[in-house]
Amino acid sequence: MIEVGLFQNERIELIRGALVQMSPQNVPHARSIQALTQLLVPPLVGRAALRVRLPFTVGGHSEPEPDVTLVDPAPRRDDHPDHAFLIIEVSNDSLRFDRKKKAPLYARAGIPECWIVNLVDRVIERRTEPVGAAYAALEVFHPGQAIAPLAFPDVRLHVAEIVGG
Repeated sequence: MIEVGLFQNERIELIRGALVQMSPQNVPHARSIQALTQLLVPPLVGRAALRVRLPFTVGGHSEPEPDVTLVDPAPRRDDHPDHAFLIIEVSNDSLRFDRKKKAPLYARAGIPECWIVNLVDRVIERRTEPVGAAYAALEVFHPGQAIAPLAFPDVRLHVAEIVGG
């Protein structure tokens, strides 16, 4: 339906076979995505491709558009990626949805690491160790701390730069 143009100019994602309207981006949300992009791109050139709000294939019935996805840098020609080093969701109004719907979706797909940039509480929630539809490990990072993707431990980001300091 999307490919034939039925939802032009609408912000939607396919989650478990249902079309879900995406939350609009407010200033803090956009600022966090911009900060993540500026902080991640330089040290990951040639090591990972950074995709911002682009489709990601999860099984046959879901195609979410994570805020930031780190994938293999090899170009893809015919389909969207279905494996990632890291998926990041920036959340304020969508916090409950990202925790309850999207994180389990990513765990089920075997994504090794999922961050939720929780703008409500100004923290980053890192989920790792996917088991079924859940992540077995959850760590919370606060301003004043640094966080690094598991696949790229040398790429340390200061939480305050991402959540607003």
